[in-house]
Amino acid sequence: MTLRADHLNLSLVAGRPVLTGVSMTLKPGLVMALVGQNGAGKSTLLKALSGELAPQQGTVFLHDRPVSHWAGQDRARLLSVLPQQHALNFEFSVQEVVSLGRYPHRTGYRRDNRIVQEALALCDLVHLGQRTINEISGGERQRVHLARVLAQIWEAQPEGPRFLLLDEPATGLDLNHQQALFQAVQRFASRGVGVLMVVHDLNLAARYADEVLLLHQGLVVAQGTPDSVFQAGTVQRYFQLAVTVQRHPRHDCPLIIPD
Repeated sequence: MTLRADHLNLSLVAGRPVLTGVSMTLKPGLVMALVGQNGAGKSTLLKALSGELAPQQGTVFLHDRPVSHWAGQDRARLLSVLPQQHALNFEFSVQEVVSLGRYPHRTGYRRDNRIVQEALALCDLVHLGQRTINEISGGERQRVHLARVLAQIWEAQPEGPRFLLLDEPATGLDLNHQQALFQAVQRFASRGVGVLMVVHDLNLAARYADEVLLLHQGLVVAQGTPDSVFQAGTVQRYFQLAVTVQRHPRHDCPLIIPD
């Protein structure tokens, strides 16, 4: 049981193709990094996978069933999305915002509150729980919304494995919280959750992803392990940057160094 895209073609403004023949499979328990230059189609692919955008051709399947055929709340219990922008203008507390992730469930206040507290702890937010969302920094708000989408798919569901889509989750975070976020995502994936995240920092992708999907002008041009995708020639060709790729001195992953 997977989240799968089969031959997606999707055009937006004036019929300009944004995705062309994109196929990919997100497996439970693995972290996949989605990389590529600005305008490559990364956010559009996430929106297609979540059902927010309908492709002109091709199909997205959630557990072998078209994602568009799932009822909203049923899909929300299996598939959670963190977009780039978060429009929330109410004076909700941090804890209340994270509690919104439990809306698709009917598991009762006590159980929901336990999950909310665990999600707050995973994202290092317990000390901010009673602060309002507009009183905290942008990076802290990013972590609040991550906790919200984690709370949404916190527990295993009888319909099958869960999936998490993250669009640039490290935006606005300092170095310490960037590392903490990716470590939290790895721990969450170890529960059997498939994670697809848009990442601009190739070294973060190399360090924390099990698989990498490289998009270029709406096409999948490379897919595989970080070692297979992050070759010097591939990075230079698709990012227009000369690099040297070495082994990381402490971790078993590539280290990409601009020349």
